Formats: sequence, C-alpha cells, structure tokens
Amino acid sequence: MGTHSHHHDYNFSEQFVFTGRAKTLSLVAIVVGVVAIAFGLLSSDHIMVERTYANLLLMGYYFTCVCAAGGFFLAVQYVTQSGWSSGLIRIPQAMASVLPIAALLLLVIIIGGLFSHNLYHHWYAEGLTDPQSPNYDALVAGKASFLNAPGFLIRQVVFMGSYSICSWLLAKYSYNEDMDGSLNSYKKSFKLSALFLVIFGFTTPIWSFDTIMSLEAHWFSTMFGWYNFAAMWVSGLCVITLIIIQLNKRGYLSWVNENHLHDLGKLIFGFSIFWTYVWFAQFMLIWYANIPEETVYFYKRWEPEYKPWFWINILINFVAPVLILVNRDFVRNRNMLAFVCILLLAGHWLDYYIMVMPGTVESHRGFGWIEIGAALGFVGLFSFLVLNKLSKHALAPAKHPFLEESLHHQI
Repeated sequence: MGTHSHHHDYNFSEQFVFTGRAKTLSLVAIVVGVVAIAFGLLSSDHIMVERTYANLLLMGYYFTCVCAAGGFFLAVQYVTQSGWSSGLIRIPQAMASVLPIAALLLLVIIIGGLFSHNLYHHWYAEGLTDPQSPNYDALVAGKASFLNAPGFLIRQVVFMGSYSICSWLLAKYSYNEDMDGSLNSYKKSFKLSALFLVIFGFTTPIWSFDTIMSLEAHWFSTMFGWYNFAAMWVSGLCVITLIIIQLNKRGYLSWVNENHLHDLGKLIFGFSIFWTYVWFAQFMLIWYANIPEETVYFYKRWEPEYKPWFWINILINFVAPVLILVNRDFVRNRNMLAFVCILLLAGHWLDYYIMVMPGTVESHRGFGWIEIGAALGFVGLFSFLVLNKLSKHALAPAKHPFLEESLHHQI
C-alpha cells in the first residue's frame, strides 16, 4: 500500500467522449467489413461463399469470446474481492455489456452456416445417420444423440444466453452502485459472480466443442475446451489492457498507473504460458499415441498450406510474450505492453484461423480481402459498441467499496 493520498486531485466524474477519429475509424471499418462480407456471400463461386462463412464464424466467435472474457474478468474480481482492479473495472464492464449483441450475431452466423450447409456439414448433411444411405457415416451416427441440429442450437442459446444475462447484470449492478452508494449492489454482484463462474466453468468447454470442434465431427479432444478458454482469456486481457493504455494516452484514467498495467501484464504472461501448456499437452499426447481418430486433426494442419502457420502460431503466442513480458521494465512500459497485446491479438486470430479453416474450406484456404474485410468489420463493430458504452458512464466506479485500495496499489 502506498502512503501518499493525493487522490483527491482525481476527477472521478470524468466521462470518455466518443467522437472524432476513433468514431470515424470504427464506422469506416464496419462499412469495409459489411461490403467485403456481402461480396463474399453473394458470390456465384461456392468456395468463396464457404470461405466467407468460415471467416464470419472465426470473427463472430472471437468477438463473443472477448466480450465473455470481460464478464469473466468481472466475476473473478468480485469473487476474490480484489481491490487493485476496481479503478479500471469500467473497461471489462463495457465489454460485458456488449456480450448480448456479440452472442446474437454469432447465433445468426451459426444458424445461417448450419442450414445453408456451409458450416457443420461434417455432421449436418443428408443421410449421414441413415444406415440405408450411401452417405452413411458410422462415426457421425454414433455421435448423433449429441450432434443434432435441435440439441446443438438449444445449447448455443442456453449457454450464450446465460453468459449474456450474467455479464449484463454484473455491469448493471456496478452502474447502480454509483447511484445508491450502498453495499447492496456489491453483495448482489458477489453472489451472481459465484453462480456465473460455476456456469461458465462447466459450459465453456461444451460451447467450444459445439461451435468449433464439431466443424470436424470425426475428431475429439477432451483438452480442446480448456485450450479455447485459455485463448479467450488471454485475448480478453489484451483487449482490456490495450483500451486502458489508449485511454491513458488521451488523458483519461489518471488513477490507473504502471502498477495496474504490471498486474495485467503478469496475467497475460501467466496465461500465455497456460495456453501453451494446454496446446502442447493436446499435441504431444495425440502425436505420441498416434491413434488414427485423433491424429486426423493434426494431419490436416501439417499439410503444406497450413504447416508454416501452425508453427508461427506457437512463436507468436508463446515465445514472444514470454521473452518480452519476463522483463519487469518492459511490462511497466506502456508502449511495449501495447505492442505485446496487439501481437497476441493477431496471434490468437491466427490460432482461431487454424482451428476453423481446415474443417471448413480445407485446401481452399486463402488470405485476401475476405479475411481482412471480415476482421476489420468486427474490430470496427467491437470498438464502436464498447467505446460507445464506455462513454455513457463515469470512468471511475466512485462508490466501489475497494476503490481506495486501487488508488494506492503499488507493486
């Protein structure tokens, strides 16, 4: 704890003003994305349509995961009764508030891809479960009690719906706290967070099995859910950190200093190693056991068109953060930390790309205007919604019971 207490200089009622370049750039990115996606979907080339759906799924899933990570961040802070993070809590709250929109968008993409047979055709196609059909697939038929359209869609709605409701309520309680000033909202947040973490912990692996793993219905891995969770959490932490750094540079959040950034940097460092641990454990066990129904996943990713990206993925998401963030001075340097965050966000885009593409477009993968357009569109949409939400409330949770602790946070 610091001994100084000049926090009375801080303007706790300051609000972020969402105008000018940030607003213009996010709207331009949305327009570019919409145009690129429209061209792709309206193309007469079936491969182009399929590639567009694959990119929509990739970015829709990424967008939803980052917003869900905002809700998860809030829940973890409440359940652990953390004080250090209370000064920066508005950023993950804005992300959590946007989760219902992200979830709805992902649901539309999933439904469109499923019923147009551009996604999930490995298990949702004519005759796969009918023993009389020439298309009969014994493996898919064996999984039909889980992989069927009604069950699949019900799970998507229930999982994403519960994450959205909990995240939205956590943000709402905190905004209410500033109005009434009592501990009621904080106590509600604590109870809801405990419930949310149980729901989230048990269902996110199944959600990733459904949304991403079932693109290749023959394959399975019990570690895939945790691998996806690690990617989601690291990406969410990077986005929170980047927004804080950008706001800091524009003169906002003066009470958030290098000590808070150091803590966020340590979390990114630690969970990048956790992501690598799960990635390696999944890869190593499958490679060593050499069982055909497991190796099929990595066999595809060792084809010439994917293999370089397969290894670059590890370099970006493990080697870079470890070598840079192991240095205390680098973690406390805003520009260096922002660089690592941008690098990791690009790295996890590549990670999702390697998860999605071989099970959808297979050898027809590409990197062109569809990929760039879809990525720009979703980044623009995320920025617009989150920054817009951020501008609606004061940037400091002035009535948070642990705000004082955050102001004196030193490590």
